[in-house]
Amino acid sequence: MSEVFEGYERQYCEISANLSKKCTSAAALDGEQKKQKVSEIKSGLDEAESLIRKMDLEARSLPPNVKAVLLAKLREYKSDLNNLKTEVKRLASGNLNASARDELLESGMADALTASNDQRSRLLFSTERVNQSSDRIKESRRTMLETEELGVSILQDLSSQRQALLHANNTLHGVDDNIGKSKRVLTNMSRRISRNKWIVGAIVAVLVIAIILILYFKLSK
Repeated sequence: MSEVFEGYERQYCEISANLSKKCTSAAALDGEQKKQKVSEIKSGLDEAESLIRKMDLEARSLPPNVKAVLLAKLREYKSDLNNLKTEVKRLASGNLNASARDELLESGMADALTASNDQRSRLLFSTERVNQSSDRIKESRRTMLETEELGVSILQDLSSQRQALLHANNTLHGVDDNIGKSKRVLTNMSRRISRNKWIVGAIVAVLVIAIILILYFKLSK
């Protein structure tokens, strides 16, 4: 969940609880004191409404899965604010006489405050559920990030192993090339040795024939 939204939410809950107390105390006042108290409550309502707008803007800027949860919670806050506005209208509707005020305190205001308290209890319960959902979302996101990091690590290991295999393959090709070159060199040397043997044999044969001829001519004389 957005920390900005949670900050606005805390401020709204504090203002809402304070306004509810002021409505209760204003119902027992008369004249200027009552007007002053109603003025204070209206100022608080403006501040609460401003926070509602800020929460709405913040919720709509978030991802869809989080936005849907926060907008559902925001509807509860708007309903609570409307209840407070209704109470203020009743307080500012006119100069009630003592009996009417007593009747309002005993019936209408009590019902309104009870409804407001019930609404606030539901809001707190909804907040707790949303916080639990937020914790689950955070845990899922953390697990997803850990899985992603593990996947990246595995891919890096596979890439390193691939590079090692390619290097080994290139080394083997280099060895094969060297063996081929060595084989060609040995073949050429063998051919040269064979050719040299024939040359030496021919020279020896010529020398033997020359010696025989020389001995023959000397002996014949």
